[in-house]
Amino acid sequence: MKPLNPTFSSLGTTIFSVMSGLAVQHGAINLGQGFPDTDGPLEVRERAARALVEGPNQYPPMPGIEPLRQALSAHARKFYDLSYDWRTEIVVTSGGTEALTASIMAVVKPGDEVILFEPAYDCYRPVIEAVGGIARPVRLQAPDWTLTADMLAGAFNARTKAVILNSPMNPAGKVFSDVELGMIADHLERFDAIAICDEVYEHLTYDGIAHRPLATRPGMRARCLRVGSAGKIFSLTGWKVGWVEGDAALMSTVAKAHQFITFTTPTALQLGIAHGLEHCERYFMSLAAEFQANRDYLAAKLGRIGLRPLAAQGTYFLTADFSSLGFNGTDVEFCRQMTERAGVAAIPLSAFYSADTGQKLIRFAFCKQRHVLEEAVARLQRHYA
Repeated sequence: MKPLNPTFSSLGTTIFSVMSGLAVQHGAINLGQGFPDTDGPLEVRERAARALVEGPNQYPPMPGIEPLRQALSAHARKFYDLSYDWRTEIVVTSGGTEALTASIMAVVKPGDEVILFEPAYDCYRPVIEAVGGIARPVRLQAPDWTLTADMLAGAFNARTKAVILNSPMNPAGKVFSDVELGMIADHLERFDAIAICDEVYEHLTYDGIAHRPLATRPGMRARCLRVGSAGKIFSLTGWKVGWVEGDAALMSTVAKAHQFITFTTPTALQLGIAHGLEHCERYFMSLAAEFQANRDYLAAKLGRIGLRPLAAQGTYFLTADFSSLGFNGTDVEFCRQMTERAGVAAIPLSAFYSADTGQKLIRFAFCKQRHVLEEAVARLQRHYA
């Protein structure tokens, strides 16, 4: 048989599947899973359920139903003073990952270089490489993950086509500062490049830190594709409703890529999310406070156990350094042992890098009910006492 696509055939089983499988096998509490364990607003679910029964249940418009695109346009204007024409500058996708894929397919051609900031969400690189692009990782360093001008100068060149900017950043929990955004904007203009902005955690920032889209900076709207996720806003990750917003000159090609990936997204779910954006703002504006309290609780408890927590300015995730526990193996081996012996699963941070870093860092998800976190902490305390 002739070889299959090497980008995907060479990939192993993801560490997320491995750790989730181990958690089930050993009856562990799974803090590796990056999704809440409670569903979002009942009225959003009821609106979608009613639409599923009453219809319509045929193909909706390829770029998304009008009420949702209109609600997304209003959302961007209200929170960021960004104006997007719902007719030509917003496309609804089947999840944030599809939005990212359609954006990469629209922008990147064979030989183009795309800059990634590591640790990076694991879907970026395979999609870039599948379309013939070249991923150029820029490795940010723990504990503060600061981006410097020297890092950017060493990454940008005449072949740079795009940057993928994930802020708030999974898994590091970093929110890029105004200074960092300014440096990125300067390089995008200087090298005539585009930013694909993964902003799915836009409403999950903590300690009074505000999310500021790169598109709000002077001259950047025309160079930015903004990716969002209803799953993160409304704790409905299984619905897989996402979107891309951007200048019409970019979005026309994003829409063409989208039509050959999923073409469209279920009408009932789109109607539910449109209702949520219009009527359930209180839900997603209060979610950050709940998760910040979870973050603070988990960070304090991990610190007493000997797992040194790093700052988390946003997202669902808290990174911790296990080096003080005297474990001499890799982060993957530590996570396996913690799952099997302590009964708590997490994700090794090496899964988010293109090459081994030698770091002793793991990622916990704190978007869980408090009693789940309390039981996980109790198990860790017993094991590492």
